[in-house]
This record gives sequence, C-alpha cells and structure tokens, in this order.
Amino acid sequence: MRPLEGITVVTLEHAVAAPFCTRQLADLGARVIKVERPGTGDFARGYDERVRGLASHFVWSNRSKESLTLDLKHPKAKRVLDKLVAGADVLVQNLAPGAAGRLGLSHEALKDRHPGLIVCDISGYGDDRIHPGPYRDKKAYDLLIQSESGFLSITGAQDEPAKAGCSIADIAAGMYAYTNILAAIIQRGRTGRGCRIDVSMLESMVEWMGYPMYYAYDGAPPPPRAGAAHATIYPYGPFPTGDGKTVMLGLQNEREWAAFCERVLDRPDLALDERFSSNSRRVAGRDTLRAFIVDTFSALTVEQVVARLEDAQIANARMNDMHDVWQHAQLQARGRWTEVETPGGAVPALLPPGTTAESDPRMDAVPALGQHTDAILSELGWDAREIAQLREEKAV
Repeated sequence: MRPLEGITVVTLEHAVAAPFCTRQLADLGARVIKVERPGTGDFARGYDERVRGLASHFVWSNRSKESLTLDLKHPKAKRVLDKLVAGADVLVQNLAPGAAGRLGLSHEALKDRHPGLIVCDISGYGDDRIHPGPYRDKKAYDLLIQSESGFLSITGAQDEPAKAGCSIADIAAGMYAYTNILAAIIQRGRTGRGCRIDVSMLESMVEWMGYPMYYAYDGAPPPPRAGAAHATIYPYGPFPTGDGKTVMLGLQNEREWAAFCERVLDRPDLALDERFSSNSRRVAGRDTLRAFIVDTFSALTVEQVVARLEDAQIANARMNDMHDVWQHAQLQARGRWTEVETPGGAVPALLPPGTTAESDPRMDAVPALGQHTDAILSELGWDAREIAQLREEKAV
C-alpha cells in the first residue's frame, strides 16, 4: 500500500508550481483529479512539443493524474465542482489571484460544509485576506520571482545576471505546498480538521536565499556574481583541462587545501603561502590562485585531473549536459529509470527521489486532455445523456 492511497486531491492548476506539488502526491498513491479548461487545458500543455509531440514541462509534472475538462464559468460547473470537493481530501489551486474565491472555492467558503478539507492556495506573493500586502494581486511567473527574491542579483557572471536553467521559484513553491499538505494530512488524522495552506512563491524563494541574505546582513556587501564558481569559497567551481573539457571541484577545509596542493597541483609550497592560508585569503587571491590551477591542469586530460582529485579525496564532478545526464552511469547502476505512458507513447521517467522497501512509487500515464471526463462525471452521478448534454453545451 502506498502512503497516500485513499487520499483524493482535486486540483485547479496550471504551469509548474501546483502541478509539481500534486504530481508528488500522486507518486505516493493519491488520486489526483486535474480540472482543465475545455479545448486548451493547462496552458503548460502548449509550452513546446519536445516529448513525442507533448510539452516537456507537462510530461514532467503531470503523470499519474486524471484529466477532467470543465468550463469553470459555465452555470453547470458549480454542481460538478461541489460534488468533486465533497469527495476530496485536498483541494489545490494556483489560479489567478482571487479566482478561487470568486468560484466559491476558498477555505472560508468551504470549511463549514467540509470541515476535514485541506485547501492549499499557491500564489506569487501570498493570498492572505487579513494581511494582504501591496503585492497580493500582482501577477507572478517564475523568472519574475527569481528577480523579486534577489536570486538574479547573485547568479550569473560578474557583468550580467543569469536566471536558473529550470523553474526554481515554481519548484520551491511546489515543494513547500507538497510538504505542508503532507503535514496537514497527519494533523487531520489527529484532530479530524482540515486547514488552509497559503504558499507564496516569493516567500519560498526568499527562504532559499537565507545564506546570501545573512552573508549580506546589516549592510555588508552581498556575495558577488561568480558564474559557475562559488562566490565565497575558493577554489570551488569549474576549471578547464588540457583536452578542452571542464572539471568541477570543491574544497571545504584546510586539510583538503593541503592535500590539493601536494597531490593534485604537485605544489606543496602553495599550502604554506600566506596569500592562500585561509579560505578568505584564497577568495581574495582567486585570480592568482586560478592561474596556478589552470597552468597545472592544462598539461592533463580531464581523466587525469579527476584521478588526482580522487586520490587526494577532493570532491569533484564532470560538467554534464542533458544528454550526459540521460546516460549517467550512477542513475543507470541504481536502476533509477522506468517508463511512463503518454498520449504520444512511452517515455523514460526518473523514479522519485527517496526509496522505501514498503511500496513502489506510482508511475502511471500522463493524461490526454479530458481523458477521464466521462468516467469521473459518471462516478459523480451523471448519466450518459446528461454527460452528452454537458458536452453539447460546452460545459466540459
């Protein structure tokens, strides 16, 4: 038995944050019913066509769900929503600010009729009606939150900021929604009561910015943008090798620094050089120190550099691209790949991080738009004639 078997989640979701949250609930066995706009569905379905004609974001974050199409503005939608919510344990939404409230789907509107319901609202800046804040109704997308949270100010090269290569703000919000829902399910098991969860993308990202914020505490200079290198620890970052490849390495303490000088650079004298006698001094003298490292590495292949780093027990990594990761030896050896079905055919999928001998994760198909509409409506009490009428009226 999977941990969340028997839990039903109804979700009015789009893009990444809420879908990533609910997919992880589905991984643990929850039944996730995804309500989508008829004809177009979750707009993330149209981001690209890279996975057998389907969108990469959508395939990643929507497996193991049931898709129900429903025009939320249609007069007959309310009855469908009421029946869905009546059978739900969790309601998740990341609609535009205020939209769920206008649909009667706020926790305040639902809690008396459904006292055990857990309602999770995901928004850009927080949807607190008591302390709304000036940004409550402001539109928010991933890159905008990366900027607003200060992430861009410390990420990139010295002369130009750079965004994260994946939707890091959406992922942060999705993770906090997921973990808060799990905690709420445990709490409900003790009290019998549901609750409202208010997850802000901004607050999720600012939490992840804790180290650079404290580094810049009380007016101190913030960490400088340092490209792929660490801004405040050195040497910690990418270095070229003689065969045109790149090796990533990281030193964390003085013992490793001495071993690096002696066994990797073959320069034990550098370990005694006062210019590099502490991390702070190595950071200050990084340009000079980098020249020593690059000079040594220029005569070696990446395999030779890695061999020296391993011998000295210095942490290191290859700078892989996406094709390398698909073929990563460690993921292959640990059997971390499986397949999931999609409307375009089977595709590989990474098993969710975290393993247990008690149950396997749920890895069901990515749904086609509206694939489960008739079955869900029938389950809720609509007969074939009524379903056909809803289709004729474009309610579903």
